[in-house]
Amino acid sequence: MVVLVPRQIRMTGITGNVPYYGGRMSPAQAYAASHPAPPPQPAPQASPPPAAPVASPPRRDPAEALQDLLDQGVITRAEHDDLLARARR
Repeated sequence: MVVLVPRQIRMTGITGNVPYYGGRMSPAQAYAASHPAPPPQPAPQASPPPAAPVASPPRRDPAEALQDLLDQGVITRAEHDDLLARARR
């Protein structure tokens, strides 16, 4: 079997991943096809403004906080007494 190869394909100037168009590409087109331009850089995003510092609520007396929890039904009287004893140590 004999395979005929056009002279343009065998030329060393047109190699690599450059498509073959029957010898109709100029050397500049061949170079541009084998060296694609890098993708454009994305526009830098503006950094969000710094968050305002969150003010912590003023410290409450532990007895008042425990009494509030007891009044709301979050803790039982036994838990209230136990936690109050720990807070006073």
